[in-house]
Amino acid sequence: MAGLELLSDQGYRVDGRRAGELRKIQARMGVFAQADGSAYIEQGNTKALAVVYGPHEASGRAPGAGGGLGRRRPAHASVYAAHIPGRFNRSKSQSPRTAIRGSRSRALPDRALVNCQYSSATFSTGERKRRPHGDRKSCEMGLQLRQTFEAAILTQLHPCSQIDIYVQVLQADGGTYAACVNAATLAVLDAGIPVRDFVCACSAGFVDGTALADLSHVEEAAGGPQLALALLPASGQIALLEMDARLHEDHLERVLEAAARAARDVHTVLDRVVRQHVREASILLGD
Repeated sequence: MAGLELLSDQGYRVDGRRAGELRKIQARMGVFAQADGSAYIEQGNTKALAVVYGPHEASGRAPGAGGGLGRRRPAHASVYAAHIPGRFNRSKSQSPRTAIRGSRSRALPDRALVNCQYSSATFSTGERKRRPHGDRKSCEMGLQLRQTFEAAILTQLHPCSQIDIYVQVLQADGGTYAACVNAATLAVLDAGIPVRDFVCACSAGFVDGTALADLSHVEEAAGGPQLALALLPASGQIALLEMDARLHEDHLERVLEAAARAARDVHTVLDRVVRQHVREASILLGD
């Protein structure tokens, strides 16, 4: 990225945005009728799909062990076909919740077990991936998602049960973790699972003395310090904060504030999507 000006003298970024401006967000809920909850989101050119099953009876093994979820492709394995009518007429008996059987239950007596699995389509980046899931990055992302939603879901209301969250990235153009969190939030709400608050995520970075919100791939590839923030906007609680490079403490607060402000802007968009979905559902039900 040598020679590329990420921030002009007039304060504009490569894609024409201001420093704290979000990319355009478009989202839909209920894209899979067979799942308990589902959602599709686009943040700029980053596209992600989330599917939720549960709460349901806790399964036996850890995800990815033996014949578990790690070896069985989830319902959204061919997510790019989500918009093709008739492609998803699979019965519920084939859902991922039935993939693990016959071993000791992993149920927690006082709360629900949250299981998250992340994958990315082989065509999601400029270089075609050989393994859409199961690599180190996918496992780390799945762990981050689990930690994020354990902080938001009211798991104590569903003891001895399990909630499965599957997220797949269709196109990666920066802010992948944030797009996954935002898609999963909509899917969890679509499933009717009680939560403390929305979980809204956004990335931020520091370029030429300026904090930038919602980084694109070009800005991420420049190699500057960047962080990812998942926020519960009503309380201001941070569900997850990750930083991948050193940043002087004098600048950290500015970058963190840029990410938090952007996450609240994301909340405004997601709240509008949820309200629109509820209105449409009420019309269909004749309420």
